[in-house]
Amino acid sequence: MTTPGLAEKKIADFLETLTTTGGLRLKSKILACNGQVQPNPGESAGKVSSGPAPEISVELSGPDTPLLLARNGELLHAIEHIAAKILRFEHEEHDRISFDAENFKVLRQRELEMMAEVAIDKVRTTGRPHAFPPMNSRERRLLHLALKPSGLATASTNDGPRRFVVLYPEGEEPSAQPSTTDRSQAIRNAFRRR
Repeated sequence: MTTPGLAEKKIADFLETLTTTGGLRLKSKILACNGQVQPNPGESAGKVSSGPAPEISVELSGPDTPLLLARNGELLHAIEHIAAKILRFEHEEHDRISFDAENFKVLRQRELEMMAEVAIDKVRTTGRPHAFPPMNSRERRLLHLALKPSGLATASTNDGPRRFVVLYPEGEEPSAQPSTTDRSQAIRNAFRRR
């Protein structure tokens, strides 16, 4: 985002396409890194949420919000992913933009924190590893961060949409897995033309 306002314009254009061509009945508020809310034309500005904020935050509302939140927010996450690609963010930079609707992400983060607390107690009590259900990469990252203060080892395992986090008891380490760089290189090589 080298030019101020350019990223917000691209996101606004993308959202316009979703609502006109895509037929989604949604309203949006774009919060830029300068702390100003960019509402839809004719709409009043909203409040900024507290906490560490991404550079661009988009709050969606409207009659089609339940579609965004169905299947654990699958469409919401997909829209966010496409927006990150439109802005040409690298995978590691996807946290620079955030889409939310009806505080879905805030509630999900609280849920992940509670899951982490329960799992820590369970692993310490039983001395056995605990596997969480499959999650997207952002939720796995949040879960790793919530588990980190416990001092117990964690690892993500499996591939693609079946990837999940495992919490290990004290003294037990995750089995050796290829590094992210090695894994990324292997994927690139598999799709490289010869």
